[in-house]
Amino acid sequence: MTRPKKTRELHSHHFDSTIWNDFKFRDDDIIIATYAKSGTTWVQQIVSQLIFDGQEELNVAEMSPWLDLRVPPKEVKLQAVEAQTHRRFLKTHLPVDALIFSDKAKYIYIARDGRDVVWSLYNHHANANQAWYEALNDTPGRVGPPIEPPPADIVVYFREWLEKDGYPFWSFWENIKTWWNIRDLPNVHLLHFEALKRDMPGEIRRIADFIDISISEERWEALVEHCTFDYMKRHATASAPLGGAFWDGGAETFIHKGVNGRWRDVLPTALSEAYEAKATTELGDECAAWLGTGTI
Repeated sequence: MTRPKKTRELHSHHFDSTIWNDFKFRDDDIIIATYAKSGTTWVQQIVSQLIFDGQEELNVAEMSPWLDLRVPPKEVKLQAVEAQTHRRFLKTHLPVDALIFSDKAKYIYIARDGRDVVWSLYNHHANANQAWYEALNDTPGRVGPPIEPPPADIVVYFREWLEKDGYPFWSFWENIKTWWNIRDLPNVHLLHFEALKRDMPGEIRRIADFIDISISEERWEALVEHCTFDYMKRHATASAPLGGAFWDGGAETFIHKGVNGRWRDVLPTALSEAYEAKATTELGDECAAWLGTGTI
């Protein structure tokens, strides 16, 4: 399989994909990629614990910025990541074809059932405060319409997201599909939220092997504890962007529940079945099954 090539730029109230054109890769960079609300923060925490051998009090949100978020401006962000002296682990929500893909970097992609994604996304969006809207909508350089507050009904929110492919954020299906299509590259590791829930210690060891980190066994128990949801919730200000300043309720709103299946008692059966049919149509049987279960 040949290395993917960037074929387009993505701009929106959130994105400025052009930052990758000026990013200087290092030989040991780690890129953590997801659609959004799929376990990004969890995997950032895991990778930070592996790099820093179970150390506490790490400001992961500051150490591992969302590179293609257009706030703050790319000049500020590029300077900050260039100044980092530790092994870098950066975050992206771009599909592969809007990204500069490097043979030097290791890419970890995390997926989650879209219904669980939307339930988490709704909490994120519905609890965003005025500062969040101002940063995304009023910072100079926005391309496209502003992001507006969500409807009061989460089912309406899900229907719009499904019918308009990721609205009001970005395409769900192309994000999943472009990463799935390069899953066999040696520097790509696919991971699923459900697999992390089932066997977090095993998945941590697999991630460590992938990024070539030897685990210190005397630090293992502490490292695993620091990756639990309970620990992250207690230390949420270190994981949430700007310490949670963009959300009502602060960082604990950003680090919300960490559970799947909350849609089961709320989403009408017909709408859930429409999602499943769309997943199969857009992704094919094998990828859709993996997206739904976490098992390849």
